[in-house]
Amino acid sequence: MSFEREAPPLPRRAVIAQRWSDAVFLHWRVEPAAVAPMLPRGVEPDVFDGSAWVGLVPFVLSEFRFLPLPPVPLVGTFREVNVRTYGVDAAGRRGVVFRTLEAEHLAPVLAARAIFGLPYRWARIGMRDAGPLIEYRSRRRRADGRAVGPGTRIAVERDTAAVDTALSRFLTARWGFHETHLGQTIWAANEHAPWPLVEARVRALDDALVSDAGLGGLAGRTPDSVLAMPTRHPGFHTRFSRAVRV
Repeated sequence: MSFEREAPPLPRRAVIAQRWSDAVFLHWRVEPAAVAPMLPRGVEPDVFDGSAWVGLVPFVLSEFRFLPLPPVPLVGTFREVNVRTYGVDAAGRRGVVFRTLEAEHLAPVLAARAIFGLPYRWARIGMRDAGPLIEYRSRRRRADGRAVGPGTRIAVERDTAAVDTALSRFLTARWGFHETHLGQTIWAANEHAPWPLVEARVRALDDALVSDAGLGGLAGRTPDSVLAMPTRHPGFHTRFSRAVRV
């Protein structure tokens, strides 16, 4: 099984651009049947070594912009935490399927829901970067702004040796996402530089987001893969094209 580390060219004009940095990837093996009912119509679980995979992924999103406009002022930088799995459609497009996405600013949350139908949630999110140790804390907000919903605390210690394996590519080299929007399954392609990755070790994990996404009990066991971007890496730009129906 081969997964390309380099992104293919976008099939259509890019409509959104952003920078990603400080990403952490926690992943657990699950039976494909556990995630199959969660996928959009026409999308099947993508498997590696006989397993489907569920990820808990915090990162910093910055320089958010609607092309060809400049970055959105004030809300163009925010932290995000997503719960995700992976699917493949009949055309062979391997992509992310998001279960939930927590984000700090309400305006991007509403825009992503409207444009792509993505299951964004408004949250209060903090991040602490202390050398090799990086920590994220998130708590979902209610409509009145109070942060009282499900949340997560993730702390990992990053190593320095670069990682590029078949599994790391399967989990991170995803050149688009599938989603259900207005009753239709859509595919939105993206392109960016190859993920720079290092191994990492979990120092703390107290999570309710994975369970809230319909995968109860999963975060109570040690992740089967822990990866992260290297310490002090500046991140990279990514671009998304307009979605197409599957």
